[in-house]
Amino acid sequence: VQLQASGGGLVQPGGSLRLSCAASGSIFSIGDMGWYRQAPGKQRELVARITGGGSANYADSVKGRFTISRDIAKNTVYLQVNILQPEDTAVYYCNAVLNRANYWGQGTLVTVSS
Repeated sequence: VQLQASGGGLVQPGGSLRLSCAASGSIFSIGDMGWYRQAPGKQRELVARITGGGSANYADSVKGRFTISRDIAKNTVYLQVNILQPEDTAVYYCNAVLNRANYWGQGTLVTVSS
């Protein structure tokens, strides 16, 4: 069982990206899924999280700019990131409760720079 994140890259301020994270392996249950990020020299922080029922919550710093969603059939969680700012630069990690255990993806780097 593993999580594979993708979609990061270099983007100019004001730009957008779509991050994806797919769960694979022998999965019989998926609980909450989410995205965290860790900027250089800072602690990892919650960006957004979505429950199995589709309820989402966001960090105050990203509300109105980021949208989390999930495709249950594909075991995938997405993070649409819009109006990116330099302070959004970080490694973004996906997280999910799979088979009642907590898993982390490998991280995808988002760099916002002109």
